[in-house]
Amino acid sequence: MSELFSLKGRRALVTGSGQGIGYALVRGLAEHGADVIVNGRTAGKVEKAVTSLRDVGVRADASVFDVVDASAVEAEVARIEKDIGPIDILINNAGMQYRMPLEDFPDDKWQQILQVNVTGVFNVGKAVAKRMIERKRGKIINIASVMSELGRATIAPYTATKGAVRNLTRGMCADWAKHGMQINAIAPGFFRTELNTALSENPEFNAWLDKRTPAGRWGEVGELVGAAVFLASDASSFVNGHTLYVDGGITVTV
Repeated sequence: MSELFSLKGRRALVTGSGQGIGYALVRGLAEHGADVIVNGRTAGKVEKAVTSLRDVGVRADASVFDVVDASAVEAEVARIEKDIGPIDILINNAGMQYRMPLEDFPDDKWQQILQVNVTGVFNVGKAVAKRMIERKRGKIINIASVMSELGRATIAPYTATKGAVRNLTRGMCADWAKHGMQINAIAPGFFRTELNTALSENPEFNAWLDKRTPAGRWGEVGELVGAAVFLASDASSFVNGHTLYVDGGITVTV
């Protein structure tokens, strides 16, 4: 049965994987046998992550590009496929957050958050999928959020982008499942990451979250690895267009 979840012999690209959830996912996939490619916009951060992975015996490569730049994405995906090898698994994790009451939300930040959180998924997904279609196989996992389903004050644009990611996942499935691909999403709940620093350091919010979440706590980033391995492996061969909520139960209770 372990072969069902094995990623041995497969190559995974995880965007925004120099830190936080992305780094936890890229390391988790590696621990289940995958060769991994670390991505980010900052070369130093990417190289540091690659070095830390190689130090524990992981076969890791670096790929520096901005998911918003479609031409750079296409060029780099082509380079990876030529120089490193085919991408079998893509996790679209790169994202950003900006908090502000909606009536005061800056126009430039609205455009930026749309570009990073939605256009980035489209750009990388499209570039990788074209190659997967030719091979008649491939796994794409988009990182959505509990905010794909819920709303919260001061982050309305973020919730809009994550709702778009959930439905883009469904659209990718509608177009690409016939080519032997599985395209799904993981929707994390509240995890302690760089994006959530303002919340995790707020005692009032922590008290609210502990009461609001049935599990009674924040999630740990390592708790997302099992979902990623499942969706990246043969275990999910007939799972398509699905959003898997990893949230301690917060989306199913009132």
